[in-house]
Amino acid sequence: MPALTEYDPDVAALIRREVERQRRGIELIASENFVSEAVLEAMGTPLTNKYAEGLPGKRYYGGCEFVDEIEQLAIDRVKQLFDAEHANVQAHSGAQANAAVYLAFLKPGDKVLGLDLSQGGHLTHGSPVNFSGLLYNAIHYGVGDDGRIDYDAMREIALRERPKMIVAGASAYARIIEFEPFAAVAREIGAKFVVDMAHIAGLVATGLHPSPVPHADAVTSTTHKTLRGPRGGLILCTAEHAKAIDKAMFPGTQGGPLEHVIAAKAVAFKEALEPAFTEYCRQIILNAQALASALAATGLEIVSGGTDNHLMLVDLRNRALTGKVAEKALDAAGITVNKNTVPKETQSPFVTSGIRIGTPAVTTRGMKESDMHEIAGLIDRVLDAPEDPDVARKVGEDVQLLTSRFPLYPSSFTSRGSEIGA
Repeated sequence: MPALTEYDPDVAALIRREVERQRRGIELIASENFVSEAVLEAMGTPLTNKYAEGLPGKRYYGGCEFVDEIEQLAIDRVKQLFDAEHANVQAHSGAQANAAVYLAFLKPGDKVLGLDLSQGGHLTHGSPVNFSGLLYNAIHYGVGDDGRIDYDAMREIALRERPKMIVAGASAYARIIEFEPFAAVAREIGAKFVVDMAHIAGLVATGLHPSPVPHADAVTSTTHKTLRGPRGGLILCTAEHAKAIDKAMFPGTQGGPLEHVIAAKAVAFKEALEPAFTEYCRQIILNAQALASALAATGLEIVSGGTDNHLMLVDLRNRALTGKVAEKALDAAGITVNKNTVPKETQSPFVTSGIRIGTPAVTTRGMKESDMHEIAGLIDRVLDAPEDPDVARKVGEDVQLLTSRFPLYPSSFTSRGSEIGA
């Protein structure tokens, strides 16, 4: 970063410190991943200079002939990836994608049925502190005692409450989501059916999780997480809803699209179409299952008893720990997780009784099942003595020994002559 280092050494130094943190630590936040160097290069281009409100071929600005081609590439690739009739790739985030779908299908005050946030849902599925709960009448379904979605209870709620839209998808749910029951209930009551597949998009793209596309009126996603692209969002929908979705995105909820990020999305979609990406996603699941099993063997309680996807939810109450304490203790040792509510939560959302753990990022680095067993041991050591700085230091040393075997960005991000990841 020669120009940045010369002009603004403060920002350059902080970027280097963050890259070093990523390189040295074990990243287990389920919603994070490491993009390829090709995706990074696409993001860091002069495409950021271009305003391109509208859609390819229908812009409100001149000079869009090349960004039109780039955005169309992204659209065509994501449609192929998910076998979708229509795609909009302009959403700045998954939350923005969801906001556009709400705007397209609902009026303020309309009733929406989504998974409860405290039981694995997302803020944008009707949380009272989010636009989805502030502008719309949000009601919720949840999980049963087994930690799995209670589809019968969901149907009962839908038949009683008659929502205008049903939302499936989750941010902390470790099991396969069955989309057919949602679609059937939506048809029964005349509601729109929307799926937020942000967490599982990579698994869906590779056939390792059932696809919601054949069942839903619209499907939203982020482009990071298991899809391993840049931070951003997308919307897929049937041809019937294409015009309404595009209008809700612009001018409904956003202005100019970020064409440098859309270029990076196009690159990520191409990567996801490669056979190697399927093997990568298969390894994500194998790693998650190995890690969940190894953590359970230490006596930690895994919600629902295991995982079918990329993440697991750990209930810490049998260790007399809170998620807040565990997150801080693990972070001190170089292991990054996030505190998370669990079913039948007894703590506030700022404290929580659990942590969420995911394997996309460590799998990107090349780790396998044996490494998950090692990571489980490191986590167990920290949680056994969360207030002991000596334990944090010693585990931190072992964390760096482990991550040094799996270099991150070995051929770029030079830092004053030394390669990050070398």
